[in-house]
Amino acid sequence: MDAWIDHEINGCAFADSRLRKRFYKVLQRLSQGVGRSLPLACQDWAATKAAYRFLDNPRVDEGTILAGHFQATRLRFTASKGLALVLHDTTELSFQRTDPRPIGKTHKMMVGRRKDGRPTTRTVCGLLLHSSLVVTTEGVPLGLAAAKFWTRKKFKGTNALKGIDGGKHSVNTTRIPIEKKESIRWLENVRQSTAHLGAPERCVHIGDRESDIYELFCECESLGSHFVFRTCVDRRSGDGEQTVNEAMQEQPTKAVHRVEIMDARGRPSTAVVEIKYHRLQVCPPIGKEKRYGNLTLTVVHAQERDQPKGRDPIDWQLITNLPVTSKADAIEKLDWYAMRWKIETFHKVLKSGCKAEESKLRTAQRLTNLLAIDCILAWRVFWLCMINRAAPKAPAALILTTTERRLLDHLTPARRRAAPKDTSHYLVAVAKLGGYLARNHDPPPGNMVLWRGLARLTDIHLGFTLGAKIVGN
Repeated sequence: MDAWIDHEINGCAFADSRLRKRFYKVLQRLSQGVGRSLPLACQDWAATKAAYRFLDNPRVDEGTILAGHFQATRLRFTASKGLALVLHDTTELSFQRTDPRPIGKTHKMMVGRRKDGRPTTRTVCGLLLHSSLVVTTEGVPLGLAAAKFWTRKKFKGTNALKGIDGGKHSVNTTRIPIEKKESIRWLENVRQSTAHLGAPERCVHIGDRESDIYELFCECESLGSHFVFRTCVDRRSGDGEQTVNEAMQEQPTKAVHRVEIMDARGRPSTAVVEIKYHRLQVCPPIGKEKRYGNLTLTVVHAQERDQPKGRDPIDWQLITNLPVTSKADAIEKLDWYAMRWKIETFHKVLKSGCKAEESKLRTAQRLTNLLAIDCILAWRVFWLCMINRAAPKAPAALILTTTERRLLDHLTPARRRAAPKDTSHYLVAVAKLGGYLARNHDPPPGNMVLWRGLARLTDIHLGFTLGAKIVGN
């Protein structure tokens, strides 16, 4: 299972070859037990101390650690065909600390109540991660193309813009240059991911309502890449006398589409959505007309026909610079936006599988370096989960070594040993080590059972190797 590590670190350029070797060992130890703490993964004090020193080395940062992974992502992107989706989103990672000053902004979180009814709180400090995950249009994650870590020390969100000119009054946030806002991270990640992938015409950037930033639309246009963002701002259109929402209300329903979705309790249901699409001219915010010009974009609005029970109705308004001239084009853009949920799954694997928020490291530098390593591991687990669904008949040598396949064959019941030995067969065997039941109507194994199964397979592999050495001696 360590063979894949070489592909993920080939592009790393450390200042010292010894740092490269140490990075390989740290990544190897953590990959052998996803979610384990550093002492548990390293097993002895010498290896643990070496890992701490690597994470605290001033010549190591998250960019150096992820450089190899970015290069590997580009190679997988180049080998794929057609367009690829670049999913952007931000997640917050919270850590409990008694002295959180080296990490960043803190806040009190209620964790319970005392016998007298008074709340029990703990001090929480956090880092933020804005990541850009590249996936195929079938949903297979190719890897990260950009990642930005930062902390908030004095403010949160637009509260920082109050009195930005030295006064105490609030200001219109649309008139503030994007460079002075925290949302500049969206533009930076689009630039970085497009540069790393090297083919802007094949990139389709996807974002939720937080990505409804006019400067971001212009940035994608200038880079020559495509985008599909969900909107929340009713912008001016045409000559500025009409808004986008007003223009869309005048458009007739051009298609009706049925989609299968799940309600809050996980029960399947069918939603009937009415689709409108219209190409129009979108104006920049007032106060920024001198810097940015009008853009000709397409708006796709999908609204559920009836009020459903047990969930919120579907009401998506997307904006894109791609042409939409038919029902198939509109449905395609909706399907691409629905892929955005995969970056939420990636962040879940990072937090729940790699247990990124349970680290006890004391400084932001060490934490960001460890989180960069965890990002590589989270992508690997997520990739295994999705490759099983997208290409179940792929050769098993793509994911497991010969020894690992032999071990899984030995653990597989005799009645299943005659089954085709493809990727699906072996990943199901790994998932069963993690608690997957593999019943006839069960869905394909998910991330949780896979990462638990991988940890158990690593332990079995270690026991097999040590047993062979003992017998040989």
